[in-house]
Amino acid sequence: MNPHPDTDATGMLEAAAELRVLIGQLTRRLREQSQVDNPTQVDNLTNAQKAVLIHLDRDGQATLSALARAEGMRPQSMGAIISALSSAGLVESGPDPADGRQRILSLTTEARRSISASRAAKADWLYRTIQSKLTPDEQELLPGAIHLLKRLLEP
Repeated sequence: MNPHPDTDATGMLEAAAELRVLIGQLTRRLREQSQVDNPTQVDNLTNAQKAVLIHLDRDGQATLSALARAEGMRPQSMGAIISALSSAGLVESGPDPADGRQRILSLTTEARRSISASRAAKADWLYRTIQSKLTPDEQELLPGAIHLLKRLLEP
């Protein structure tokens, strides 16, 4: 199964473990920096609430039942999340033109602004950190490393 049988399996296992830890640390640092540099309403949400906002941002409007299916939870649990997000002014609903019994949920302008500000703060911190901590030669290596990491996610 290994296309390169001469690759040191122990070394690759150690590299995989180190990569997992580093990605976790980078994720936490990005989260911290967005809250320090530009705290937004989105940064103070639970992971489940953030997942709903990300889903609505990425995929657009959805019904409560569609969101519940997408997130693998019961509609009642999703209802509580939507209620909290609505109270916070991050999600709004309107009638479903295809089914008047259902409501279509979407992000508010405030939610979109908050998501955008949070992403911008993370990108800015990462850009400044790359510029300050990596040499120009190391910076030139980044696109190749990013390409390799993307390949890890391919099916």
